[in-house]
Amino acid sequence: MVATSYYNCDEGSQQWAQDGWFRTGDVVTVNPEGYVKITDRTKDLVKSGGEWISSVDLENALMGHPAVQEAAVIAVPHPKWQERPLAVVALKEGSAADADELRSHLEGSFAKWWLPDGFEFVEEIPKTSAGKFLKSKLRQQFKDWKPL
Repeated sequence: MVATSYYNCDEGSQQWAQDGWFRTGDVVTVNPEGYVKITDRTKDLVKSGGEWISSVDLENALMGHPAVQEAAVIAVPHPKWQERPLAVVALKEGSAADADELRSHLEGSFAKWWLPDGFEFVEEIPKTSAGKFLKSKLRQQFKDWKPL
């Protein structure tokens, strides 16, 4: 069951469509057998040159690298392409990897234009109280990021 509105709160009322659907902000696909796969959140997609890049797909691939503890991909402004992906990576203790190695790790699985323009290394990815990546904080932290 889904509520029709928030109680005593006008904020968020735009999340309900006229036909009663609740707009979660999730981007999903449905395969021919009817299985639903949540692929990303609309606010986390990277729109580059009119094309969409899934932050979740890049994050999952990066976290498949043996040296990566966690990784978050965010959109950063770009003068030509509107946005480009930036990977924020925390390495496992005692492990080492650089941007070239991580880019090579992604190259076989993604189109070249999907690859992050940069890799920023941090001690830890900020998280919400529920343990999800706090991408809003990363977007704020790296809002002025420019490639070297």
